[in-house]
Amino acid sequence: MKDLLRLRTSLSETIEQILNDQIKMEAEASAMYLAMSSWCDRNGFDYSAGYFKKQSDEEREHMLRLFKFVSDMGGRAVSPSVSGTQMEFESFRSVFEQALQQEIAVTQSFNRMADKCQKEKDYVTFTFLQWFLKEQIEEEYVARRALELFEVIGEEGTGLYEIDKRVPKITYEDTYED
Repeated sequence: MKDLLRLRTSLSETIEQILNDQIKMEAEASAMYLAMSSWCDRNGFDYSAGYFKKQSDEEREHMLRLFKFVSDMGGRAVSPSVSGTQMEFESFRSVFEQALQQEIAVTQSFNRMADKCQKEKDYVTFTFLQWFLKEQIEEEYVARRALELFEVIGEEGTGLYEIDKRVPKITYEDTYED
């Protein structure tokens, strides 16, 4: 029976599994950003709360994009369960440190996936992953710039208020497009 199910998809078990692992990672990232939004909202950082809510929505969209791809390819997309999401953070700065760490981990995960696809000669999935790899350039850039605001502006006086106001205004100019 298992072999019959494999005939309905060109995805290998390995590739299907890593795609489902990534679906879970995106769901966890969405939950983490939502928790960061809640923390910022509770601590008076309204602009950053909105920023993290938007980030949470984006991660969910990424999860759904992966989910649809697995389904479209005849694979079995798994709806992930997410639990144990961190709800408390040490400081405003630590929220952004964790956001950057999370984005770097996601980039590393996509790099490993691309590597596996090349080793298995799954060029359809490899091509599909290109959008995510490119997206990670922006995700890391924005997270890094947000964290750099703490150094540039400083946290004394109205510094945290200024950082909070500027976070949603960080944009990434994609100069890689032709």
